[in-house]
Amino acid sequence: MKLKLRLTLVFILIFMYLFALPASAIGTKTGAGPTNYTYNFSFWGEEVAMPDAYYVSASITGHDFGIGNFNSPHGLYIRDNRIYICDTGNNRIVLIEYNDTNGTYEFIKEVGSVIINGEPSPLNAPHDIFEHRTGEIFIADTENNRVLRLDSDFNYINSILKPNDASFEDNLDFFPSKLVVDHSNRIFVQARHVNKGLMEYSLDGVFTGYMGASPVQVNIFDYFWKMIATERQREQMTLFVPTEYNNVALDHEGFVYATLSTFTGPPENADPIRRLNAVGTDILIRNGLFGFAAPFGDWYWSSSGAFSGPSRFADVVVFENDGYVCLDRRRGRLFSYDFQGNLLYVFGGVGNAEGRFLDAVALDRMGTSLFVLDNRTGAITRFDLTAYGQYINDAMNYYFIGLYNESAVLWDEVLRLNGNYDLAFIGKGRAALRNENYREAMSFYEAKYDQENYGKAFSLYRKQWIEEHIAAIIIGLVSLYVFTKILGIILKIRKRRKGKTS
Repeated sequence: MKLKLRLTLVFILIFMYLFALPASAIGTKTGAGPTNYTYNFSFWGEEVAMPDAYYVSASITGHDFGIGNFNSPHGLYIRDNRIYICDTGNNRIVLIEYNDTNGTYEFIKEVGSVIINGEPSPLNAPHDIFEHRTGEIFIADTENNRVLRLDSDFNYINSILKPNDASFEDNLDFFPSKLVVDHSNRIFVQARHVNKGLMEYSLDGVFTGYMGASPVQVNIFDYFWKMIATERQREQMTLFVPTEYNNVALDHEGFVYATLSTFTGPPENADPIRRLNAVGTDILIRNGLFGFAAPFGDWYWSSSGAFSGPSRFADVVVFENDGYVCLDRRRGRLFSYDFQGNLLYVFGGVGNAEGRFLDAVALDRMGTSLFVLDNRTGAITRFDLTAYGQYINDAMNYYFIGLYNESAVLWDEVLRLNGNYDLAFIGKGRAALRNENYREAMSFYEAKYDQENYGKAFSLYRKQWIEEHIAAIIIGLVSLYVFTKILGIILKIRKRRKGKTS
């Protein structure tokens, strides 16, 4: 009886110990942090859970540096190890630096005003900041209706103001919200209520025009109704005007990426993210898997509830391999895409839990680490790659620089951790295709119903097979021709002999 009681007590203690362990201690990699829900979509359009590609490694607030919490911040920019925060509600810019030697963050300075003509000029609700590769700093000082151009020590150089141009309405105030400066020293400004594209300026503040205007979406039924409606009815109808941009970013080649404020069309016509060349043409590659034409966020959404409607991209960040991550402000999610527009994984969400946000407004990166700024909590969340995410990232890097065999090896590692990951099969198919192993590529594409790439591989395989067997084909055709000729002669001879005997 005592033995049974002791065994029962031991079993209870073991049971309590296991259930007392934190979730991060069970079934996760060392140092990977708590698990956050990560998913993708299958060929059938079903949401499929997958291992975490990123984990939360840090949370940064103004309180950490003794400068008070950030108040309704809107802008985040990272250059090398320097992190700039537009603390909008506190009318200041905060600069901190990351020390990768000991993994700590150090407060450098806060800037609440600049000296212009010997007098301090306070910032007023700055929304964005950009450090040019020359070291110059540009601030979208929104409520002061200006963009400030400063040197690396925040000394004033000049201002970019409302353009004195007929294309800009006189009664429209200039509220610069987001900006970038490209490799040709062109300043692109996204201004509130401007739907003609990005406003383009030279360094000395001269307005030179608009770039990347969004095409007008015209509904034929609305257009017809406007033709027959009364003047009062027409005034109450929605105008046929382009959708304005809400954010801009610059990639390593100097191309401008821009996100749109709204998206209401069907997924196959979606373009809420664009890559603009020097003349403003959208050159983003949209060869997404399963026939979808463009990266647009979630595939399905509700038309009711607190988070109704499609994803609303609020920011984008681009990697050296031309992959990019888009921030969905509506649901606090991060959508990662490769250079072809294939969705790699989705993570994040709305909430107070670690790795979730109440109002995610800005996104940037330091290497492969992602930093997300929350407007309501005033906190910056840092995400780092897990081993699984690192395999995916490295596989794409190798493919991008032409190391196809190395890429295929890493896709094998991805499949070892997630045997249902469609893009790993597609990645192996790409590598096989580049290595002219067309039959092998066909098998990978067939496994994941990639009809378009299967067709390409089959066409190349057929051509390769014909080239390899052309000699045998010619010999066979010649032999067949000779055989038919000989057979014809034999039949004629037999016919003649038969005629003579008869």
